[in-house]
Amino acid sequence: MLAMAADQPKLGAMSVMERIVKLGRDDPRRIIHSLKVGLALTFVSLLYYWRPLYDGFGIAAIWAVLTVVVIFEFTVGATLSKGLNRGLGTLLAGALGVGAQHFASLFGQIGEPIVLGFFVFLLAAASTFSRFFPRIKARYDYGVLIFILTFSLVSVSGYRVEKILELAHQRLSTILIGGATCIFISLFICPVWAGESLHNIIVSNIEKLANYLEGFGGEYFRYEDRENVDEDSTHNKSSSLQAYKTVLTSQSSEESLANFASWEPRHGKFSFRHPWKQYLKIGSLARQCAYQIESLNGYINVPTDIQVAIQFRRRIEESCNAISSESGKALRILASSIKTMTNPSLSSKTHIENATAAIDELKNTLKTGYMESSDLLGIIPDATVCCILIDIVKSVEKILEAIEELGVLASFKSVEPTVSPEKSTQLLHRGIVNPLFDGECGDHVVIMVDNEVEVGKSQGLEGKPSNGEMVCK
Repeated sequence: MLAMAADQPKLGAMSVMERIVKLGRDDPRRIIHSLKVGLALTFVSLLYYWRPLYDGFGIAAIWAVLTVVVIFEFTVGATLSKGLNRGLGTLLAGALGVGAQHFASLFGQIGEPIVLGFFVFLLAAASTFSRFFPRIKARYDYGVLIFILTFSLVSVSGYRVEKILELAHQRLSTILIGGATCIFISLFICPVWAGESLHNIIVSNIEKLANYLEGFGGEYFRYEDRENVDEDSTHNKSSSLQAYKTVLTSQSSEESLANFASWEPRHGKFSFRHPWKQYLKIGSLARQCAYQIESLNGYINVPTDIQVAIQFRRRIEESCNAISSESGKALRILASSIKTMTNPSLSSKTHIENATAAIDELKNTLKTGYMESSDLLGIIPDATVCCILIDIVKSVEKILEAIEELGVLASFKSVEPTVSPEKSTQLLHRGIVNPLFDGECGDHVVIMVDNEVEVGKSQGLEGKPSNGEMVCK
């Protein structure tokens, strides 16, 4: 018992170390950010440690340390947002506080506190009310809060302090030093861009939806004895298929990153006025699709012993597999389009068209005699799955339209359609017209003679050789 009790602290320490290591491995940027904050705090602490600097700023140097602790955030955009809000709020409030103090002093010793109290009440009430405006709340809420705090401190403390200008100057200077230190280190030492993070999150979310749709058919259309695999399939599902659940809760992080990204300067492939709001639209459509997938996921591993239902499921299997697979492929291409910042290729539309054709085939199946069966309750779950898949295709079409709009706003590059050499060879051997040409036959003809290609003008050719094959090109 004593030995077990002695091992408990060791096991607890090992568990903590494992969690720390895992946290660092999951995102090494967290370690770098921690070191950057430590560096910034060490730098501004010199205002206290170095005597010449302390003689210049005095006790007000503590505001630089507090500024670093408060405004240094993980991303560049968040640091810039807080830093600029704090700097502007402090500057404006300091100027108004000094002005209010000077104006109130004109009313004498009796009237001065009354006037100061009136100014504090008026500006505090007006500033607090402005925080209810959505745009101000989203972008300038921290600045308004600092404005209220600084104005109150300057106007109230200035009533008992003679050197009000010196006090305001020291506080403003130290706050600007702390803010500038944070912004400089955040920008130039291993920067973490909010815009890039938002870009990657949207790409990752669409890929997660694609993974699920491409693997849905294999999970749903299984006809073995499900009673023996229900427990394992429930607890040991592939993480790639269940990763879509994180899309359902990504709204707050996307909105926060989009707000911070709007503060960031040009970086990498992103301009200063990059259309971040369009990413929010795509993210909203992706969540809509994820909710439909959540409904679809509820029908996986639902046991059925009704023969009519099994027969019906076999009838719809091919169409449902085609719908989910083609939708997944379209989403994967769209995710790649955002990732590479290129306009969606025609293949994404082709996959959506294939899914639409499969929907038509599925509707014909649903109109067969099974719908007139006396055992309708047995086929309702499968019919519901069909309806959800149809809605998912509509969601994929909306995502495509939103990405095409993003391509226009962000000036995505266009990718010229190409045909791989292997596919081109197969087309020639099969005698298929090159799909890159719209006409039935152009000015040139490709002739296959003993597996060799000869190109010639179409004019003057009276027919194809006896041992060859003529293909229009």
